Amino acid sequence: MNVLNLLFTKDGLIYQIVKNKSVLEEKSYFVDEETPENFITGKLEEVLIKQRFDEVFVISAFNHFTLMPEGFSEHDAGFDLIAFNAPVNEEKEELMLSVNKKFKIQFYYTFPKEFYQKIKELAIPVHFNFSGEKFLNSINNKNNKEIHINLYHNQCEFFAIDNKKIILYNNLDVNSEVDFLYFVMFTLSKIGFGINETNFYAYGETTENETFISELQKFVKNLKIVFDNIPNKNFILN
Repeated sequence: MNVLNLLFTKDGLIYQIVKNKSVLEEKSYFVDEETPENFITGKLEEVLIKQRFDEVFVISAFNHFTLMPEGFSEHDAGFDLIAFNAPVNEEKEELMLSVNKKFKIQFYYTFPKEFYQKIKELAIPVHFNFSGEKFLNSINNKNNKEIHINLYHNQCEFFAIDNKKIILYNNLDVNSEVDFLYFVMFTLSKIGFGINETNFYAYGETTENETFISELQKFVKNLKIVFDNIPNKNFILN
């Protein structure tokens, strides 16, 4: 069975081609000052026609989202709720829903219609999910106060969890590892998590963001790197 895994971030596309659970190919594309306007769209089109796929799994890490309790059913309010956190364009964005039964919460998020339509045109089973839900489902929650941080390229998402209850989730687009640190530490002060009583867990591009990791280690007592992305092993895609 040939499976295509796609991960969309604020400035990039990462894909995996998997056959019988073995990763055959993994590659990343990121936008910079020199890339053309439709760079990611073009790369997506190339990936989709690489071969015949049996199934596609799509993860969105775009920071257009809102978090609600499980069971919230006023789906028509999804765009308005997301608009409190980020600007949305209903003509260009598809409203999506991901439910996490483990922690009894659900995410409304948007995904670019252009990408959505190109993927659906394959006419094969496609599964869409939000990175926060996939991340949360991968967490082993043990202690009272925990901060779980998933690092990307110029982006990070993190959960604050207290006694198996989600206190906060955020998904940040930043260009500086110092900004990562500022936002995480600012969050601690706002939600009353003491540095010494909180356990920190890091995942994803921890090597790429080693400055953030080393600076964080100067402030916190309990930090564990749970998963470090290496070739053909991406935390959110695997």
